[in-house]
Amino acid sequence: MKVLRTIIWVLAALGFLVFAIYNWQPVELRLWQNLVLETKVPVLALLAFTAGFLPMWAVHRSVVWSLNRRLRTLENSLKNTAMAHRADTGAAPVTPPLADSPVDKPGKSGGEGAEPFDISDADAGSAGDGGSGGE
Repeated sequence: MKVLRTIIWVLAALGFLVFAIYNWQPVELRLWQNLVLETKVPVLALLAFTAGFLPMWAVHRSVVWSLNRRLRTLENSLKNTAMAHRADTGAAPVTPPLADSPVDKPGKSGGEGAEPFDISDADAGSAGDGGSGGE
């Protein structure tokens, strides 16, 4: 979607550039009786576009902001309702397993730790002969 939006903005900019090249003529704009503004046509067109775009952009941003605020409020109320419902039912909160707990070896039951003198997992070089590889 962002690619499409970028393509549209690039085409609009190119269209404005072509318009500016072919209409680069000075115009006089009488603001008050003694105040005259002399400018080029593309500058006047850019000012008119900006004057129409900025208010609509500000309205859009305010609507997005209010909808995001409303969504956060609804999510918080839903979370609070769920927590209150959990407290009413008496269910204990589910705690995830600790990341620092040792991994159980296959074939062992859950509560047993590794045996301290089990050499099946030890390296062959450190199996009691001082680190020298097989004599």
